[in-house]
Amino acid sequence: MKPASRTAALLAVTTLSLALAACQPGDKTADADKAATADTEASAEDGLKIEGLATEKEQVSYMIGRDIARSLEEVKDEIDVETLSKAITAGLAGEKSLMTDEQATQVRETFAQRIQAERIAEMMATAKKNQEEGAKFLAANAKKEGVKTTESGLQYQVITEGEGPKPDGDDVVRVHYKGTLLDGETFDSSYERNEPAVFSLQQVVPGWQEGIALMPVGSKYRFWIPSELGYGEKGTPGGPIGPNAVLVFEVELQDIVQPSAE
Repeated sequence: MKPASRTAALLAVTTLSLALAACQPGDKTADADKAATADTEASAEDGLKIEGLATEKEQVSYMIGRDIARSLEEVKDEIDVETLSKAITAGLAGEKSLMTDEQATQVRETFAQRIQAERIAEMMATAKKNQEEGAKFLAANAKKEGVKTTESGLQYQVITEGEGPKPDGDDVVRVHYKGTLLDGETFDSSYERNEPAVFSLQQVVPGWQEGIALMPVGSKYRFWIPSELGYGEKGTPGGPIGPNAVLVFEVELQDIVQPSAE
C-alpha cells in the first residue's frame, strides 16, 4: 500500500502559505499595489483562456483552491468545509481569529496523535489479516502439482526451463517480470513498461535473490514469496504492498548482463 500519513496533508497547506509569502516583495509602493491589483483583475488577455475563470485573479484563486483540496484529500473526512472556508475568509480579511495560537497548537498535536494511532491500528489489523491469509494460501499452494518449496519457504513453479547458466548472488541480470498480490492486483510490471529491467541481485528482496539464482538463462518461473522474504511487516510505505503481504511474480531471466567479480 508505495500509504502516506494523512497528517502530512495538513502540512502542505502551511507549505503553500509560506511559498506564497516568499513570493511577496519586501517593499511595495502604493502605485505598485494599484498596478498589481489592476493587472490581476483585468481580463487574462495575454494568459490562458479558461471557461468560467475570466481573469487572472480568478484563475490564480482557483489554482490555489485546487491545490489545497488535493493536499487535503487524505484528511477530507476530518474536515468541515464551511468552517475551513470561514477560517480562510477571516484570516485574509484580517479579522480576529476564533482560535489562539496556543489553542491551534494543542488542536494540531491532538489531531496528529489521533491520526497516528488510527494508522497504527489499521496497519496492525492489516498485517494480521495478511499474515493469516498468506499462511493459509502458501500451505494450500505447496500441495499443488509442480510447485516446489525451498528450505527458506520460497515457492516456485517452472513454466519454461532454459538451458543457459544460472546467475550468482552478485550478478547483474536482465529480466522481464510481473508482480501481483494474492488478489491478482498488479503492483509492478516490466511488461507494462515494454522494457526489461536490469539490476544487481544484491538490490532485490531475498525471495528474488534466491529465486532467480535457481533459474538458468532463458527460463520463465513463477514465484510465491512469503512476506519474510519480501517486504516484511512494513510492506512498502506509500506504496501498494501491505504489511505481511505474500507476493506473486512471473519472471523471465533473459540474460546475465554482468557476472560477479571472482
